[in-house]
Amino acid sequence: MIEVNAFKNDLLTWFHENQRQMPWRETKDPYYIWLSEVMLQQTQVNTVRPYYNAFIERFPTIQALSESQEDDVLKYWEGLGYYSRVRNFHEAVKEVHHNYNGAVPSQPDEFIKLKGVGPYTNAAVMSIVHNHPLPAVDGNVLRVWSRLNNNHSDIALQSTKKTFEEELQPFVESESGDFNQAMMELGATMCTPKKPLCLMCPVQSHCQAFENGTVDQLPVKKKKVKKKTIDYLVLYITNRNGDILVRQRDTKLLNGMWEFPMFESDTSIHTIEDELDAVIDMQTEPIFTTKHIFTHMTWNMKVIRAYTQKSDVEYPYRWMSKNEKEALSFSTSMSKIFNKINEV
Repeated sequence: MIEVNAFKNDLLTWFHENQRQMPWRETKDPYYIWLSEVMLQQTQVNTVRPYYNAFIERFPTIQALSESQEDDVLKYWEGLGYYSRVRNFHEAVKEVHHNYNGAVPSQPDEFIKLKGVGPYTNAAVMSIVHNHPLPAVDGNVLRVWSRLNNNHSDIALQSTKKTFEEELQPFVESESGDFNQAMMELGATMCTPKKPLCLMCPVQSHCQAFENGTVDQLPVKKKKVKKKTIDYLVLYITNRNGDILVRQRDTKLLNGMWEFPMFESDTSIHTIEDELDAVIDMQTEPIFTTKHIFTHMTWNMKVIRAYTQKSDVEYPYRWMSKNEKEALSFSTSMSKIFNKINEV
């Protein structure tokens, strides 16, 4: 078993001297740190930086975000994906504003009750802001801890994560915020998934996988289920005024985002016209094809230009001028389609 004091000393010495500069490391404001953790889930640091800065400039306080409309909030998240994260964050912030006088709860057992706050977010925010002794175990930490202990347990299993949390508990009894951040930093910059920098690692002497030559075999993670692929027709429909037909999604995936009408590729023109309640003059060949890859599925999209004389539509459809596009929240895939067609 890894010796607590010696390991922590080596890790924290390295972290304090080499940690990357990040805007959320320059504050102890729980709202800002909470936001950063929500943004960083399944998203790279370099991608998050500009979004984080723009978000806090637009919504600098709990009250400002709480009083904002969802469409406005989604606009500042556009391109980050996993939109349920920001919806949950928005709802939780409203609860903080109304039920906690605008102050983020400082106790873990209260903070975790907020919408979207799971064990990892709870541990990360509560340890960084208040030094509560909670191990924050994310993908980086699962990989690092597997290698340090030469542990071949499947990290996709909840039981493995629970075991790791128990093993890490002695390491967070003090300086928990710095320790958690140091472990994440080690995983992001040194103990990377591929080609880890073992010869430069500050805790190499503690690593059993390095000693046993098994670093490249770890961590163990069960194979993912093959992604589902769906072929779609995406219709870029304009009218005599040059306006573009869009609709708002009412589905679990990308809920509330705007899109160009899309139908599975084997949908007949009659079905499409019935859905749109309009006569559609649709080109036979696509303008271009594109794809969008989610964690669990892939969309293959043929983008078709079309025209209709119909001018009146009902929700979830609406006509949008090109200038209105920036006022609506579109998914990354739909923004790319718009930009490509209009050569933005």
